[in-house]
Amino acid sequence: MNESRPISARIDQQRLLAVLRSSESATPAASPAPIAGSRVAGLPYGLAMALLAGILFLLGLAGLMLGSVHVPAPVAVGVLVNWLFGGEVIPATWRAVYDTIIIETRIPRVILAGIVGATLGASGMTIQAIVRNPLAGPSILGVSNGAATGAVVVMRWGLMGLGAFTLYASAFAGALVTLAIVFWVARAGGRMTPTRLVLAGIAMSSVLSALTSLLVLTSPDPQLAARVLFWTLGGFGSAQWKLLPLPTIALVIGLGLMLVQARRLNLLMAGDESATALGLDVHRFRQAMFVLTAALIGVVVAVSGVIGFVGLIVPHIVRFLVGADHRRALPAVALMGASFTIGADLAARTVIAPIELPVGIITALVGGPFFIWLLRRDARDNGGAP
Repeated sequence: MNESRPISARIDQQRLLAVLRSSESATPAASPAPIAGSRVAGLPYGLAMALLAGILFLLGLAGLMLGSVHVPAPVAVGVLVNWLFGGEVIPATWRAVYDTIIIETRIPRVILAGIVGATLGASGMTIQAIVRNPLAGPSILGVSNGAATGAVVVMRWGLMGLGAFTLYASAFAGALVTLAIVFWVARAGGRMTPTRLVLAGIAMSSVLSALTSLLVLTSPDPQLAARVLFWTLGGFGSAQWKLLPLPTIALVIGLGLMLVQARRLNLLMAGDESATALGLDVHRFRQAMFVLTAALIGVVVAVSGVIGFVGLIVPHIVRFLVGADHRRALPAVALMGASFTIGADLAARTVIAPIELPVGIITALVGGPFFIWLLRRDARDNGGAP
């Protein structure tokens, strides 16, 4: 039976097995492949996860302390503990205004930032797997801009009849259509290269930016421009408790589905031919994952606007720490993504305080140089070929 399989498929299967085993056997000197990179940090998985969880906790605590009003660390911990346990576990010797600031403003903001970061990180890792391209990501491929444009269309024509659901649905539709168009353009001629995929995403982003500007300029609503600025720059300044349920549910369901499909995502790393030989319906699976990631991106863009580069940067860091096996990498990328956006939001609030920067500016300042480095590395690995 094995002899009837194409030789290339059998070779790819061997590559896949090597990739899945590499998380246990790789050394720090190993050179990871762009997508199927082996673990090179040399950290045991449990230690890496504990480290990521600790970083997330510390950044979350800093998010409760820092802002236009500084809250001392003991006070922030006391308010948090009393809120978690629903009583005065720690005697409240601080001013009551601290309770209001932390519980009504900063806790929902930190939670929302964490949810958005975890969702973008997991979505970025999944997109990179299904297109087998380390340069892919929600912002690079124009998916986040597509979701924002969908939301702007609803605001432009006042189609908010179903409230927030309409906004979520339009953002999802915009993200899905954008992802489908970019993938279709990149596969023109039957072969998709990293450069072609990135160029298709950049072109689509330009078209969407122009369309969004046209919608704003032709709108009779003088306040639309200010609202659109929120979508294009992103941030968590409008975080409220009532905004948290839907993105939380979306993250839990979405990440759960990704974990269920983690083995199939691993199969895609060895190539379509090998995955098909192992029984995976690549076309249908890829379509399903496109819909899932578009839905997740649509939800987070609807609540936070466009926050770029999270889904590009974080997966690369996580693969360096824990390897490319999605069964391990997806939980880690959620923790790392949450830490990244909470840290970016913290920087946005404090860099030029009391003025608050959009979070999207912070992530772009970090992500832009990182993307340039990835492009140069990809060109070097391919001998300068696109």
